[in-house]
This record gives sequence, C-alpha cells and structure tokens, in this order.
Amino acid sequence: MLGGAPAGVKQQNKRSAVGDQESVRKDAAHQTMGHRAQYGKLLEEIANQADEIALKYFRAVELRVERKKDGTAVTQADRAVEEMARAHVRASGLQLDVLGEEMGGGTDAAPGPLSRPRMIIDPIDGTEEFSRGIPTFGTLMGIEHGGEIVAAIVSAPALHSRWHAYKGEGAYRDGRKLQVSGVEKLQDSMVFSTGTGPSKDSSDQARIRKYLDAARNSRSFGGFWQHMLVAEGAIEAALDWTSKPWDLAPLILIVSEAGGKSTSLNGHVTIYEKSLLSTNGKIHQETLAVLR
Repeated sequence: MLGGAPAGVKQQNKRSAVGDQESVRKDAAHQTMGHRAQYGKLLEEIANQADEIALKYFRAVELRVERKKDGTAVTQADRAVEEMARAHVRASGLQLDVLGEEMGGGTDAAPGPLSRPRMIIDPIDGTEEFSRGIPTFGTLMGIEHGGEIVAAIVSAPALHSRWHAYKGEGAYRDGRKLQVSGVEKLQDSMVFSTGTGPSKDSSDQARIRKYLDAARNSRSFGGFWQHMLVAEGAIEAALDWTSKPWDLAPLILIVSEAGGKSTSLNGHVTIYEKSLLSTNGKIHQETLAVLR
C-alpha cells in the first residue's frame, strides 16, 4: 500500500510504543526502589503490634505454656503474633508468601529460583525465656527475595530495643547505625553460644567447648540477642548450633550490614543449613577452623 500504514494503525502503534515505554519505566522504578521503601512500612507495623501482644502476656498470670512435639514451648502469644502478621501481609497488597514457626506456610528448605518472595517470621524467638519472665525474647522477620534476605527486623520490647537492616542500607538499632568490633584474634575475643546441653552429642559438645575455651571470655546464651551483640560490636562471635530458618531469617543481613559476617558452619551464607556463626568478620575463618 502506497503512503504507509493507515492513520488508525499508526495511532495504535504509537499507543503500543507508549505503553511499552511506561511498562519499562515501571519495571525500572520497581528495580531501583529501595527495600526499605518496599517493605519497611509493613515490617514496622507488624513489629509495633507484635510488641503490644508480647508485652500483654509477658509475666502475666493468663500466659499459658504448652509443649510441641519437639519439646519446645509455645504460648498463645506466639500464635497471636503470627496470626496478626499474616493478616497484615494479606492486607498490604504485596505479593508475599509467609513462612512461620507456628503456622507453617511452605517448606523450610531453600526456595527455588522461581519462588515468590516471602516473609519468614518467628513470632516470639526465645519462647522459653518469655515463658519464664526473662526479657531476652523478640519477634524476628526477614523478607526473602530471590533466595536472599533483603529486609530484616528484630524487635525485643522487653529490652526496649529494635534492630533492622535493608540490603545495601546499613544496620541500625533504634536509629543508631551499627558497626562490629575491630578485634582481630579469637584469643582476644568475647564469644557467645547456645551452650552444650544434652540435645548435642559428645562430639558436638567438644567442638563447642573448644570454641568457647579459645576465646578470652565466653558465655552461653542462645537466640537472636547474641547475634545482635555481634552487630553492635559488644562481642566478637555468636554461635547457633541447631536452628530453623525462622530462628535465623533476619540475623545474617543485620550482622553483614554492620560490617560483620554470618555463615553456616560449612561457610555458606544461608539460613538453611541449621547452624549459624556470626562474627565481626576479622575472626571468622579462625573461628570456623576451631569449630571444624
């Protein structure tokens, strides 16, 4: 046909080109949007309400403690926090799955490359301490995207503390930027661990004791708090020997954004190999060698 395409076709092609450009613009904007902008509001809202629920039951006469099949403690506060968090995710409009300690929601294995983003939550980490009136408990949340935690928050209301990190944006406690310590040798360090209790065999107990004895000072106090102390620069290493993904979800990002390093005992940056060693980075390889 002489004279080119009809006017209607030209107009349609123009609208299509504009639509393609708009789609590209939106995709680029989404890719460049910071993880804090994407997920910060949701995580803060959940953390605020989780604090309220936890403190309502903490040291309260109406607190009921049950035992799960694995012997660990669970309370009505654990369930209430996770139910609330799931409701917030549904209402947010974000395309997020949820994996939680109390209500499941998927496999606790590493996600596949095409898996949807998900929030991993431990509604109350340290339920044993919580049920005994010990203040070192907290709500742990991590947003996993492409197999990597990109947003993390730990809220510990009885400690009046909240830690958070977003990939590439640093780690903070209550508005103060965190930095790990500068200690360069394990023999000069203070280290924490989950202890050498009867759930570990004699070989594991010996390895943990070797780690504790190699340091200048050592304590046994498990859970999230020891890893936050690494991020703050208060201690040099923290060791979780056996844990689930929801126990670890926010910890690696917070420690790494503070300048430290967190890996499994195999040396992999993952929450799916049950163990986690967090250090200031300077003593990491030395400490792994001792534990192996």
